[in-house]
Formats: sequence, C-alpha cells, structure tokens
Amino acid sequence: MILAAPLVASAKERYKPVFIAYIGTYTTKQSKGIYAFRLETATGKLTPLGLVAESTSPSFLAIHPNGRYLYAANEVNEFGGQKSGAVSAFQIDRNTSKLTFLNSVASRGTGPCHVSVDQTGKNVLVANYESGSVAVLPLEVGGRLHPASALVQHTGSSVNKDRQEAPHAHCILPSPDNHFVLAADLGLDEVLVYRFDPLRGSLMANDPPFGKTPPGAGPRHLAFHPMLPYVYVINEMQCTISTFAYDANRGSLRLKDTISTLPDGYKVTPDDSTAEIRVHPSGRFVYGSNRGHNSIAVFAVDRAEGTLKPVERVSTQGKTPRGFNIDPTGSFLIAANQDSDSLVVFQIDRKTGGLTPAGSVEAFSPVDVQFLSVK
Repeated sequence: MILAAPLVASAKERYKPVFIAYIGTYTTKQSKGIYAFRLETATGKLTPLGLVAESTSPSFLAIHPNGRYLYAANEVNEFGGQKSGAVSAFQIDRNTSKLTFLNSVASRGTGPCHVSVDQTGKNVLVANYESGSVAVLPLEVGGRLHPASALVQHTGSSVNKDRQEAPHAHCILPSPDNHFVLAADLGLDEVLVYRFDPLRGSLMANDPPFGKTPPGAGPRHLAFHPMLPYVYVINEMQCTISTFAYDANRGSLRLKDTISTLPDGYKVTPDDSTAEIRVHPSGRFVYGSNRGHNSIAVFAVDRAEGTLKPVERVSTQGKTPRGFNIDPTGSFLIAANQDSDSLVVFQIDRKTGGLTPAGSVEAFSPVDVQFLSVK
C-alpha cells in the first residue's frame, strides 16, 4: 500500500539506475522469508515483487560481490539437531529477482544476527549474538557454503549485568583491504580486530586485539568510511555513535569521540535503543536508526577529524526502525520499521544529508535492506 506519492521524474531522470531491495525478516508473524522490492532512483518509487525465498527468520542478508548469490543469517538457536543457528545460500535470478536455495550450514553458535562476504568473495562471515562467537564459512565457486573453517568464541563481560553478562557478537565486517575482520560485541564493549586470511578462511587475534567503546555503550553495528581512515560504531544501549581512527596497516582502532543519536533534552526510556549505521557513498554523512524514538539520526562528517555533527533526526513514520540502507547512488534511504510492518523511502539531500519522505509500502517484520543493481 503506497502511503505517499512518489517524486515526479523528468525525462532526463528516467534513465537513472534501478535496484532490487532484498528484505530480511523475522518469520514470527505473517512473513515467510525474504522479500524483494524494485526501487527506481528516478522517482523513488518502491514496487513490491513479493516473496522470493521461503526461509526461517532470515534476519540479516549479504550479497556476494559478483551479484549472483545472497546469504542469510537464519536467526534461530537450533539447526540440524545441534545447538546452533544457520546461514543459508541462495542463487539470484537477475531476470526475475527470485532466489534459488543452494544449501544451509551451521553458524556454529546460537542466534546468528549478522553476515557479510569478504572482499574476494571466498568466505561468508557470521556473528552469533546469543553465544557470543564469530565464524568463517568458506564458499564454493558455485556459491554454496562449506562448514566453518574458523570459529572464535568471545569471552568476558562488561558493566551492565543484565545485558552484558556475557559476550554478544552483533556485527562482523571485513576491512576494505580484506586484511582484517572487525566484530562489534555488545556484551564486551569492544570492537574486536582479527587478522584475516581469505585463502585459509582463518581468523587470528590482532595486536592490538580490540578497540574499546565507553563502558555500558553496547556496540552493535559498524561502518567504514569509504575514503578516510575512520570507523563508526553505533552503540545500542546508550544510543550513541563512536568515531574511531583506523590504522589500516596495523588494524588498530583509537576512540576519538562519542555523540548521542537522540535530541538534546530528550528523556530516554527503556524502549530506546539504536540499531543500524550507514555512511553515505559520498562520505559526507553518517546515518543511524533510533528504536523507541523511531527516527533516523543524520550527521555531517568533519573531513579533517572524522567526527560527527548532528544535522537532524527524522521520523521513520513507523515503529522500531531496525535496519535501513542507502542505495548505491546515494539518492534514497529505505528504512525498515519492524514493528509497524512498513518500508519507508526517503530522498536524500546531497548538500545537507537531510531526508524527505518519498513513499511507503507494506512489509512484514522487516529487519534488513540490501541492494542489487539491475539496470
């Protein structure tokens, strides 16, 4: 159901790129798996393409660098008779956007909540939230998953005894040069750094082994700046974003600054937390989602220092914006409102980073948004 009219395109704009937005979901209500939508960047129009693959709670997705395969974290605690979640592989039909199931393997931990593909396309990386571990799953040439070649169990705790009683790995990403892997652990208040060998599919603790967020922050997701040596970490529990200086040669992180994602004077409630973080393709802006406050926080990047300055907070026009993403052209942002079953499209002002609502469609329990170019 379209809730707002799409933006009107000029004749010149009709040839702008088109993307498929794949949506990961929780299958606890009406959702049955992974859904696809067509985004036209000339107008901001988002058209439902329907269910493209049945799968159990494929909450977070990752697309292979070659655009032929998609991987999903099945956020469950039992798989194949063992105490583990799963990761599933699918082949993408570039003509229809449908997904063909290839195989599933154990994530080697419970509650897998994040997946990524290394820069060479040889491995899938997975973070297991409940058990607090990360693993590497090698890939066959045809996109199928092999059992884990590496598993690292995080250990320790932090200051919040209710939420940080144990490790809770929440995000895992390869560095742009593929030499390191970074993993945000909410339970430890750490972003762990591993030396990564994509040929062997191995992880080894780096020296230094981690960067620390403020105590009780609860780091959730992270994003590399596309041009500058900075990493941005969104902290779930304190509703903040931490800026780290990143040394690509050593794989080291140095905390520079931490800033709130909420407005000045806002009274924080137990329902408030953050979720996703993205850097605009231009590198000029950083975006973070606020659950409870139900908004996207927009920040401008200081190119000299890498630190952030608030621009605005914009309502997502729904409840619990879990994930969101920016299309590769930097024109539109799609926010996934998990608890109000909607995807909301925002046009991005390239000068200010500001967001203007451009339309909305129904989507059941949406969690993650990933783009694939089709035109």
